[in-house]
Amino acid sequence: MLNSHCYAVIMAGGRGTRFWPRSRRRCAKQVLRIFGERSLIQETVDRLRPLLPPERIWVITNQDLHAEIRRQLPEIPARQVIAEPAQRNTAPCIALGAHILRSLDGEATLGVFPADQLIGNAAAFNRLVRAAYRAAARKRLVVMGIRPRWPETGYGYIEFPEGFQADSASPCPVLRFREKPDLRTARRWVRAGRFYWNSGIFFWRADVFLSELERHLPETAALIGALPPFDHRRFATRLRQLYPQCQNISVDYAVLEKSNNVVGFPSDAIQWSDVGSWNAVYELLPHDANGNAARGEALFEASAGNYVDAEKKLVALLGVKNLVVVDTPDALLVADRSQAQKVGELVKILEKQNRQQLL
Repeated sequence: MLNSHCYAVIMAGGRGTRFWPRSRRRCAKQVLRIFGERSLIQETVDRLRPLLPPERIWVITNQDLHAEIRRQLPEIPARQVIAEPAQRNTAPCIALGAHILRSLDGEATLGVFPADQLIGNAAAFNRLVRAAYRAAARKRLVVMGIRPRWPETGYGYIEFPEGFQADSASPCPVLRFREKPDLRTARRWVRAGRFYWNSGIFFWRADVFLSELERHLPETAALIGALPPFDHRRFATRLRQLYPQCQNISVDYAVLEKSNNVVGFPSDAIQWSDVGSWNAVYELLPHDANGNAARGEALFEASAGNYVDAEKKLVALLGVKNLVVVDTPDALLVADRSQAQKVGELVKILEKQNRQQLL
């Protein structure tokens, strides 16, 4: 186990719109069983259990998912599952977690973990996480980078210096953060070997992060700083009043790209996936000889490269290639796999049409 000043904050407030129609407001991606019998958030907690006891694992989610996450994680004390009054992206979410933990433990060091990722190599992950907590305890902002497996245009990148060592127990300097590139740039970065995907996994002392927030995002820092300690009787009331006023901004833009106190742990070994789209699920599942994959019963004839997700019915595909087919009781998605990252656009259309029953 890590020392008693180490905590985990699991971010579980997203809607997972790229996983529509299975992902909905009250049953979003992080609480779905996409692989096996455990949901993504349950697998996240399972991964952390060798490092941290449940009383040092906190979850920040939204009002729609609060009850379901408490149901799925009975081992986590109920008061440690916090519902944001409004969605305000990762910077306010992490600041809230840091404020809570600093009010309970002045030396708190927290790891920030998205609720909807997969890690294939748990042993390598645990070694890197231990090293990252040690670096964070020395008052650094710590990020984790993943060696890119293809020229992805949907991720931000972290640039490391020449000669760095991946999966080292010592952190590397971070030269700069890079925004999501176009395809040509992504290909060049992959060839260079120094540019790693930004995993969204972070480590820092609560007080150090809040000081950085005051420097780089002062208005939101002031709002979070105006909250009483977590155990104060007016904490929940003030949270409802103040939190919706925070800026809607990611921690990358708000703090990490501006700070000169960032180090990183680049990894080739942990087998990370953010399970960011139906195509990512397809890539992670076993394929038949023609590259088809399915969850549920499917029949493929003269078809290749398809993904089917359907329950309680047979789905038969004939003479088609590279499709995603996802069936639910009230909606059916059929998409080209190359367009899987754009499924969230369909959700925006449904919102404009006020199709609340499909959201």
